[in-house]
Amino acid sequence: MPEHPKLDTVAAAAHTPDTPQPYAELGVADDEYARIRGILGRRPTAAELAIYSVMWSEHCSYKSSKVHLRQFGEKAPRSDALLVGMGENAGVVDVGDGCAVTFKIESHNHPSYVEPHQGAATGVGGIVRDILTMGARPVAVMDALRFGPLEAPDTRRVLPGVVSGISFYGNCLGLPNIGGELGFGAGYAGNPLVNALCVGVMRHEDIQLAQAPGPGNKVVLFGATTGPDGIGGASVLASATFDDSSHAKRPSVQVGDPFLEKLLIECSLELFRDGLVVGIQDLGAAGVSCATTELAAGGTGGMRIELDRVPLRDSTLTPEEILMSESQERMMAVVEPGSLEAFMATCRKWNIPASVIGEVTDVTPEEAERGGRLVMTWHGETVVDLPPRTASDEGPVYERPYARPEDQDALQADTPDRLERPGDDEELRRQVLAVLGAPGICAPSWVTEQYDSYVMGDTVLSAPHDAGMIRVGEDGTRGVALATDGNGRYTRLDPYAGTQAAFAEAYRNVAAAGARPLAVTNCLNFGSPEDPGVMWQFAESTRGLADACLEMGTPVTGGNVSFYNQTGAAAIHPTPVIGVLGVIDDVHARLTTAFPRQSEGARVVLLGSTREELGGSVWAETVHGHLGGLPPRVDLAAEAALARLLAAAADERLLAGAHDLSDGGLAVALAESALRGGVGCSVHVEDPFTALFSESGARAIVVVEPEEEQSFARLCDEHGVPAAEIGTIGGTALTVTFPDGGFSISLDDLREAHTATLPAVLDAE
Repeated sequence: MPEHPKLDTVAAAAHTPDTPQPYAELGVADDEYARIRGILGRRPTAAELAIYSVMWSEHCSYKSSKVHLRQFGEKAPRSDALLVGMGENAGVVDVGDGCAVTFKIESHNHPSYVEPHQGAATGVGGIVRDILTMGARPVAVMDALRFGPLEAPDTRRVLPGVVSGISFYGNCLGLPNIGGELGFGAGYAGNPLVNALCVGVMRHEDIQLAQAPGPGNKVVLFGATTGPDGIGGASVLASATFDDSSHAKRPSVQVGDPFLEKLLIECSLELFRDGLVVGIQDLGAAGVSCATTELAAGGTGGMRIELDRVPLRDSTLTPEEILMSESQERMMAVVEPGSLEAFMATCRKWNIPASVIGEVTDVTPEEAERGGRLVMTWHGETVVDLPPRTASDEGPVYERPYARPEDQDALQADTPDRLERPGDDEELRRQVLAVLGAPGICAPSWVTEQYDSYVMGDTVLSAPHDAGMIRVGEDGTRGVALATDGNGRYTRLDPYAGTQAAFAEAYRNVAAAGARPLAVTNCLNFGSPEDPGVMWQFAESTRGLADACLEMGTPVTGGNVSFYNQTGAAAIHPTPVIGVLGVIDDVHARLTTAFPRQSEGARVVLLGSTREELGGSVWAETVHGHLGGLPPRVDLAAEAALARLLAAAADERLLAGAHDLSDGGLAVALAESALRGGVGCSVHVEDPFTALFSESGARAIVVVEPEEEQSFARLCDEHGVPAAEIGTIGGTALTVTFPDGGFSISLDDLREAHTATLPAVLDAE
């Protein structure tokens, strides 16, 4: 923010209407600035301009996406499990026995490019506070990451910093990291995707909401002091494209302190337990601006704040800088006067600084009609006087023009049919190893081994299995499973079908762990909304997800939109990352992806139908550098039937393992299961190329003991899922035979291909 020689008060603003203001530098468009003046009936003060600039930024207001996101509500399926839906900090889902879980995924893409360690670390801290704000104890985190080509200098700079930031913050908090994704592609060079998910557990009666009820109640800011870090982060970093000056924006990246956040978590949970809070909001993007406007708008609509009572670690900060600061580890609570002493005592117990900075006020009927009244003072002078709902809920809404990109038809017409296929068995073997070792398919252990996946002792499954799983409830039997998935290649070829494929894969991953999918969160990563082609991708993607969720009965509980993911004119592949949460009644019935050593001789059964579907496949990209055609067809009815079958088979203890088929097809699934169990398998297929590399959806491989074959076959018939026995477990190699040949790859060779890719580049770096 520019320096102001004199305090810009509301009175001064009313008498100096022609004072130039740096609204364009703050990301406010000409017509938006005119609208602000119309709302206020005068020019805004510097502090008011700060509030509107961050609250109306793309990152905070969803001004370009709202018209499309409404589908998630309009097409929402009826769900008895949904306790809190979109509009709060995170959705809440009933998982039985009076227990509820809340989960959400958000992006920290731009900050993680500028300052990888702190950008990723504070992404974890922010999503954890979103979960905490709902009244839940955070119990696990996940992350979905995308980077440029593995060998690129930019990737070698960004990836280690991002991973260290995630591991540092999560490990210090004592939260297990139970899974996620790791992907690479040229489209993410200079614009990585860092999407962080958190899940929390609570009782139904523990739910907290972002509201400020009760005139006379006190507004308390507690947690870290406010500094200059992150000033303008939401508007400057997340609402603009990258260019050569992006590295100069490091002051816009927040700095995290996970040890303080751990104390803040315990302090907040004790405050909730003792009933000392009537409204709560974390300070994330837009800081004090967001917390005050949203709390006021969610309550009576009136609030008075004394900004000079905000504890600072930099005494030179101006009111507008205080309002725009995104310093981490801060919360804002609304507290009844009679509870204030106990509230402050709890904060002192946990060594959490806390200050009363204002109070909830009543509003006149006239003020209520205008959206209430938020007043802020600075040493007795009024610097803010605005209707809070105009900042938090009534920002600009754009119906951006959108049009199918000119190259879309040519892209889809360039099918993989023209690509040369393996000419003999040895070449087929080499291509299996190449796909298995491709970045994004290879073992992610270089990353995941830096995370603690089992701290707290409630982790049931974690990476590299299909889904993460955590025990919930008092007896430790019930569990929730989570998976995230996204496929930028598929979505580039067909945004509607590609998004549905991402949803279907996450749904399938949860089911492959033995759980029943219940609800969805999403992080929608796209290029500039000012590009009609990008907006077409976004419109098709959201339509696809809304339609899929309606058909599958899984409501969207909330999420995040991240626009402007591009460098100059080059946008990333559209990458909606979909998170699915499911519940399992008994975690002892869970399914793992590993072939069990003790089950030598057990049958490997392929579920679902395989078609020749190689558009956007790993084989096409890895072997030929090709992207074109159409992604695999999505059959949601088949996905639902497969999920029901897997959950029922898990309940009846009929399976010794399960692994979904997705990126890389059957070849990758067989190799991964063999490596994870340390035992080989022998399979027979009719058409080896299609069988091994096709990425048809609604498929999984399962392990069935001989004595359970009849029972499982009966279950497959009941659910209408095609099932074909293709081989058996045993030996020390992956052996594939077909009518006119075959090949074998030892577990040692599989392991070398699968595990060497990341260390070869990142350890050298």
